[in-house]
Amino acid sequence: METNQGDPQAHRRALRVRIRDGDAGAFGELFDAYARSVYNHAYRLTGDWSAAEDMVSLTFLEAWRLRDRLDADGGSLRPWLLGVATNVTRNARRAARRHAAAVARLPRDEAVADFADEVAGRVDDEEQLVLVRAALATLRRGEREVLALCVWSGLSYAAAAEALGVPVGTVRSRLSRARAKLAKRVEPVGGRGQMRGDRTTAVGPTREGNR
Repeated sequence: METNQGDPQAHRRALRVRIRDGDAGAFGELFDAYARSVYNHAYRLTGDWSAAEDMVSLTFLEAWRLRDRLDADGGSLRPWLLGVATNVTRNARRAARRHAAAVARLPRDEAVADFADEVAGRVDDEEQLVLVRAALATLRRGEREVLALCVWSGLSYAAAAEALGVPVGTVRSRLSRARAKLAKRVEPVGGRGQMRGDRTTAVGPTREGNR
């Protein structure tokens, strides 16, 4: 784990080098330090507990595959991992859309299981989740990703830009558009699950601090 033992910068550099060299122990430290952050981010992008768990596994598998591209110098590895998680989630969504399209082409008399009730049963406050999903559905993919990174995961503009591989100005503009769109979604629902301005109260993980 990236702790303040000795020189933090030297420790981070050593950890990066060990991960890049395929040190399984170092990768275990990475998992212990950031698995929860990756899970929270994946949940915010998918809105599904089970899918988020799958994204954690896929993210760390992909991070292991990409370890030789990791720079020896740099700060926290959290932005890099959240960037990997974002890409993994994008790819999973594409695969899901292709699967859905294939299912839609099946003959009408073939039964296709509907797991909507099962998924809804995983959430304590379905009404609140529906509200948040409806608001987030108004955002473009890039806007949702920036919102998840900057607002919920607490990354700086620079760290979010690093995670997504885009300029800082792009992060700022996407976040501004996302906030403006969400500000229009004021739908009172009996006090709970309300959205006010650019703040959303969502079922699920809370915002993490920077590490």
